[in-house]
Amino acid sequence: MTDTNNPFFVPSTLPYEMPPFDTIEEAHYLPAVERGMAEQRAEIEAIVSDPEPATFENTVVALERSGRILQRVLLVFYNISSADTNPNLQDLQKRIAPMVTAHQDEMRLDARLFARIKDLHDRAGELGLDEEQAWLLRRYHLDFVRAGAALSDEDKRRLRELNEELALLSTTFSQNQLAATNAAAVVIDDVAELDGMSADAITSAAKAAAARGLDGKYLLTFNNFTMHPQLAALTDPKVRERIYTASIRRGNDGSDSDNSETVLRIVAARAERAALLGYSDHAAYTIEDQTAGTAQAAADMLARLAPAAVANVRVEAVERAQVLGRETIDPWDWSLATERLRKERYDFDASALRPYLELERVLRDGVFFAANRLYGLSFTERSDLPTYHPDVRVFEVFEEDGSPLGLFCADFFTRDSKNGGAWMNSHVLQSRLLDQRPVVVNNLNIPKPPAGEKALLTFDEVTTMFHEFGHALHGLFSDVTYPRLAGTNVPRDFVEFPSQVNEMWSTWPEVLANYARHHETGEPMPRELVDRLLESQQFNEGFATTEYLAAALLDLAWHRLSADRVPSGSDARAVVEAFEAAALETAGVAVPEVRPRYRTTYFGHVFSSGYSAGYYSYIWSEVLDADTVAWFKENGGLTRANGDRFRARLLSRGGSTDAMGLFRDFAGRDPRIEPLLRKRGLDAAI
Repeated sequence: MTDTNNPFFVPSTLPYEMPPFDTIEEAHYLPAVERGMAEQRAEIEAIVSDPEPATFENTVVALERSGRILQRVLLVFYNISSADTNPNLQDLQKRIAPMVTAHQDEMRLDARLFARIKDLHDRAGELGLDEEQAWLLRRYHLDFVRAGAALSDEDKRRLRELNEELALLSTTFSQNQLAATNAAAVVIDDVAELDGMSADAITSAAKAAAARGLDGKYLLTFNNFTMHPQLAALTDPKVRERIYTASIRRGNDGSDSDNSETVLRIVAARAERAALLGYSDHAAYTIEDQTAGTAQAAADMLARLAPAAVANVRVEAVERAQVLGRETIDPWDWSLATERLRKERYDFDASALRPYLELERVLRDGVFFAANRLYGLSFTERSDLPTYHPDVRVFEVFEEDGSPLGLFCADFFTRDSKNGGAWMNSHVLQSRLLDQRPVVVNNLNIPKPPAGEKALLTFDEVTTMFHEFGHALHGLFSDVTYPRLAGTNVPRDFVEFPSQVNEMWSTWPEVLANYARHHETGEPMPRELVDRLLESQQFNEGFATTEYLAAALLDLAWHRLSADRVPSGSDARAVVEAFEAAALETAGVAVPEVRPRYRTTYFGHVFSSGYSAGYYSYIWSEVLDADTVAWFKENGGLTRANGDRFRARLLSRGGSTDAMGLFRDFAGRDPRIEPLLRKRGLDAAI
């Protein structure tokens, strides 16, 4: 590859340095990664070879300026390998992941580079640094120490081996998970078996089947969650059981995509690495650098909530069994019974909302509308900018005075080439040092309607859209000098906080009234339907909290194992099953009717993403979220003054200072747990 035919070798000339997807080819990724690593190695060598004493400028700032090609290609590659992958990209991912890990180790374990950073860290008080510079220096020193820079040469060698092994294993887990999820899709031959599903959902199922060459059939595909959304609608119990069974067996069925052995190898490698770095287990290592501080603090918070949640779910189980005229309820019947009870108790049918929740209105008259009211933002669609998939849309974001802020890319629809779930990525990180404005992307998994028809959402999908846009705002509002501190580069158990706060606007009266309109008539959602929606918000919270806590506690159970306690055996499937069952029983969340939101072998958050020993983060962040929602309500709600305060004191600061300090600066006090307990109906835990 020459300099002129690989678009990653030079900064993009498109607005905001938007990646030139119209010229990016699969063949460009590996050469760009290789060139990027070589370039950064040379830049690091120049830093450590500098005969001048270490200064903030010639060491830390030089590090921040290094690796531009590598960052450009990896930001694009990491998103596309999750959002629109294929066998070629998956093979490439397996090659690139260990290469990048080895490259990062080479930097972080360079004794010469660490010596310069340590020297600066030891003299920090003499350097005249501002707040952001001081924090950046502290972060670099901590990053290097936690990466093993102070280890012996022999321990560094073993650490490199473990890191490369984990990079490959995590990639394998992710690819197995996608394959298992696609393979688990349930084929329905007779439309009569889909009784209860809406007409548009049946049409989507037919389209999904046709896309796989199954003309005349219907295909029910899976998202990441254990519970399939159509379990709430399907009236045929045998079909419900088929779907549920297919879901919980993903990655643990003896097929080529079985993840059991991969899980055990990941857990063992993480435990060994933690021991090498001086920690009792992987959770201790990971959570030390989060706002929780210790694994015990995270576990104690979950343990405080579990008894009340389980007590609630046991009451709910009895109620749902009664709805179906039984003494007990099977897990695949839970959602159907829940919707029947919801309708009975609140005269509310969740499916009745969908005609009023059309994607375009939710986006423009809901998500964008709230952002305008709070922050003065406006959005202009840019169909002239290239994207990585035809479904991706690009919006230019402007401040109230018309000045440009950044680009927001929206990739809403599900496809076989996309991982399940929803997430936010950055294509370009904001940085005053590099004169870069942010380019962010939201990925969701909404079923794509047939051509010419509108996408009608569930209310959960609406909430997810607001949630992910909260992450997008965190990236767009970033106003820092150094890219290491930009946007969502904050502790894992803090990063969900701004996004969860943004969910509140989905049910805020002014916002809901603006977007909840019938997709055909434009009539607003009837007041009584709105009231029933709001009244039912706490409904089924016992189930929702228990399935979440079960997943979070399962994550901690795997990652609080020391290296000598990781289970093993000739039958990896049986070992994983037994460990999971015992962990849930020990944690007090082994409820037969309620499996974890993610079971071990399809728990991508913790085995292939950045949430290992960190899935507790969602509810830890929700403590801050619920308290912040209370603050907004106490201070006038949806106002520019409130939005400007939240932006200036928290969203714009990225990772440039202590995360909990940002919350205290915004709220004027420490967080309170009581709003969360009331929100989830766990008042008994107060």
